[in-house]
Amino acid sequence: MKWGIHFDLASKKLRIEEISKTMEEPGFWDDAGRAQMMMKELTKLKDVVEEYTRLKTEYEDVATLIQIGYEENDESILPEIEESLEKFIKDLEDLKLKTLLSGKYDKYNAILTLHAGAGGTESCDWASMLLRMYQRWADKRGFSTQILDYLEGDEAGFKSVTLQVNGENAYGYLKSEHGVHRLVRISPFNAAGKRQTSFVSCDVMPDIEDDIETQIDIDEKDLRIDTYRSSGAGGQHVNKTSSAVRITHLPTGIVVQCQNERSQLQNKDRAMKILKTKLYLLKQQENQEKISEIRGEVKEIGWGNQIRSYVLQPYTLVKDHRTNEEVGNAQGVLDGDIDPFINAYLKWEAQKKS
Repeated sequence: MKWGIHFDLASKKLRIEEISKTMEEPGFWDDAGRAQMMMKELTKLKDVVEEYTRLKTEYEDVATLIQIGYEENDESILPEIEESLEKFIKDLEDLKLKTLLSGKYDKYNAILTLHAGAGGTESCDWASMLLRMYQRWADKRGFSTQILDYLEGDEAGFKSVTLQVNGENAYGYLKSEHGVHRLVRISPFNAAGKRQTSFVSCDVMPDIEDDIETQIDIDEKDLRIDTYRSSGAGGQHVNKTSSAVRITHLPTGIVVQCQNERSQLQNKDRAMKILKTKLYLLKQQENQEKISEIRGEVKEIGWGNQIRSYVLQPYTLVKDHRTNEEVGNAQGVLDGDIDPFINAYLKWEAQKKS
């Protein structure tokens, strides 16, 4: 089993020894910030080594089952072998993904915003389908989700919707989704049953949890704060109070909004946190090229700019145009099975960097 070379276990174990020795030095805890960073690094390294050890045991167990079945000529053991092998392959792929999540912001929760583009009602409906896809994906990973803000379409779906995804490395996984998503299908809104093409843009940002209050100073004069009634059904409170908040940062043109909390003050606080996060990320970058590494390049929501196509008619296929990853089970993808695309993107990104 030579995967230890792939995961660079030798250097990881060496680094674990180095950090452990450093922790024993006098004065290590005098610099709390440095100590905390090294502790986080140590934990991450140990997790990879432990996961590899567990995988090695799984691999040996599968090999033992195969050997037993072969020696005893027992076909009844095949289902158990297949089940164990499938689990092993999945766990191996998960570990590979984790080793690729080394970006500065990968560990954070994610804030994902969908904007309907060319296609009118079709695209609004497509936005709701994508929202469901990401919610289903998060559920399967054990992540929690929360809709922060939304603007309903005139007939169906959403003109825009913002979803927060909470879980380990949520941004690291979902950064692959930034860009324009294209849908081709027979329109349920067209009486003639014609094939329609719809577009939705997906913007993904990390929800930075660090204290950025001292690093981002916002002048109240630079803000325009608007309040409005929350969209959609929601009972007496939602329908009769202007609790939703929209904040525009005039110097940069950044607009953030929140309507999911029960009070205007809570919505304002949440929107301000998102605004400070965006301003913090902008401040950390020296030029537009570096900004694109975090936020991704912003493109027109229409023809020629899609990162991925979802074709439901006349055949079914989902294809990522960056990595050329393809999945024939389009419905499975729309039900949240997007890991093949995330995996392919992370490998593609790592190859570009190397």
